[in-house]
Amino acid sequence: MSPFLFLRSALFSVLAWGILALPAAASERTAIKHKINLPPSADLAYSIKAKQSGLSLDGNTLIQWHIANNRFSIVTETRAALLGKILEAKSEGMIGEYGLAPIVFTQKRFRKPQTTTTFDHQTKAITFTKSDQTYPIKGGEQDRSSAIWQLAAIARGAPAKFKPGSIWTFFVAGQSDAEPWSFKVIKKEQVKTPLGNMNALHIVRMPAPDSKGQQLDIWLAPSLEWYPVRLRFTEPDNDSIEQVLQKVSKK
Repeated sequence: MSPFLFLRSALFSVLAWGILALPAAASERTAIKHKINLPPSADLAYSIKAKQSGLSLDGNTLIQWHIANNRFSIVTETRAALLGKILEAKSEGMIGEYGLAPIVFTQKRFRKPQTTTTFDHQTKAITFTKSDQTYPIKGGEQDRSSAIWQLAAIARGAPAKFKPGSIWTFFVAGQSDAEPWSFKVIKKEQVKTPLGNMNALHIVRMPAPDSKGQQLDIWLAPSLEWYPVRLRFTEPDNDSIEQVLQKVSKK
């Protein structure tokens, strides 16, 4: 595979916040309720810079986060230089006792058919168009778009508990399966953005020690409604893709 094609493949695998998750038996899960305070609706524009096999590629992502009448939606569109639109994703659902409760998560990648993940809260089952896997709904389950917004809502709801060393785990569904993601709060750091230097809380989702999965670093800014102001996806060989917030339009 040429370096350019490898880079393009890497972009497709991470820009939907779709990373490998920690293994665990779905049947062993227990539902955990957290105090939440959802960030206000906004459109968030990010720049993208990728470094892969010695090559660089720029792009941009627009995330439309909307809440109203106990419902939410997250619409993501990613464009890359030379390639145009490479990703469309949408998460829609309810706001309930466990926070965000996705109902449908769709994803359309470049030259790939759309996939749909369904959270049926009547039959209590998660199903996929891309596989025959099913998982029970016990409360608090997320999809790959909603997980970070659930994390931000928990941080806003109980900032005193969201301290370095604390770990927050969600059961997250992707395109064809679902597994737990554990996020560890690291420390406060300053992030440089076109909106100014922002004090942000650095959070890391680590792959399992025996896994070759990607690491996800997230920086949430308390002074900016706890929106994610920076995200970084890192491969085991240290190749990376980074997103930095450029503009916020509150709705």
